[in-house]
Amino acid sequence: MSTPHIVVADHDYGDAEIERSIVEAAGLRFTALQARSQAEIVAAVPDATCLITQYSRIGAECIDGLPHLNHIARYGVGVDIVDVPLALDRGIVVTNVPADYCLNEVADHALALMLYFARGLDRYDAATRSGTWRWQSAAPVHRLAGSTVGIIGLGRIGQAVATRAQAFGCEVIAYDPYAEAAGTVVEGVEWVGLSELLSSSAYVLLQAPLTEQTRGMIDAAAISRMRDGAVLINTSRGPMVDTHAVRDAIASGKLRGAGFDDLPEEPSKQRDWSPADPLFSTPHTLITPHAAYYSEESIAFCREWAATEAVLLATGREVRSPLPGSRTRLREETPA
Repeated sequence: MSTPHIVVADHDYGDAEIERSIVEAAGLRFTALQARSQAEIVAAVPDATCLITQYSRIGAECIDGLPHLNHIARYGVGVDIVDVPLALDRGIVVTNVPADYCLNEVADHALALMLYFARGLDRYDAATRSGTWRWQSAAPVHRLAGSTVGIIGLGRIGQAVATRAQAFGCEVIAYDPYAEAAGTVVEGVEWVGLSELLSSSAYVLLQAPLTEQTRGMIDAAAISRMRDGAVLINTSRGPMVDTHAVRDAIASGKLRGAGFDDLPEEPSKQRDWSPADPLFSTPHTLITPHAAYYSEESIAFCREWAATEAVLLATGREVRSPLPGSRTRLREETPA
């Protein structure tokens, strides 16, 4: 059989030299694409054995159209762009990058968004730019210490967010039925139900993965259960939130503000994107371009990890971060 062919399906890193150096040093073939459709991938690299993907969807078209595919490696933590059940059913290994690679970055970003609203920076900035120089411009501003912060999703990043919020003197409560059932304990954090979290929290922070259960979980009904004047912060995935409902809640005064690091339309996954979400024209919102994970250090780690996983599997060694249900190595008869 031919030498394994490792393919970067898409990336926005400027180049693929980190990946190329790792793959070619192992004596393997390497190709970097900038594909935005499965058809492009299948046409360009019909002999691909591994796809490393950042934003490109890897579903049935790729899985069925690439007969030698045995590995899908995701740049980053989330794998919602991969048809994982189908891949696993076909014996394809799926890997991701452990959340620790950007743990500090995302936790810091979540707190930065929260502090922006806690100190009324949106209102102060708008007022001073319009010529109003008054400390009352953002009133009422309340002390952050003693505020209740509710975190939805208490994995390792959620726990890092909790630790940071506690350092500011906040009371932290959390909702995560999976972590709670697993016996996760974070000192000073109380487990509560979702309804209690929404009704009790001055700041609601989303740090859960995107699943069928979490998709659209913060809708108009959920927002109606939130405290009046609360702030919603989403450093998870955009499709978890109905942003039309958020716009209406800010317009009515139900919510004081909202910070998002991703939107339901997920611009990075579109070839020709133009802003359409109502939050872009909604005051008292802060939107960042799915950048919470970013630092120069986290990007380098992510790229090196994904490329190394591809090499490990292609050369018959165990990968380090297979998704549950994946094999950890290829069968022995697969050539190195």
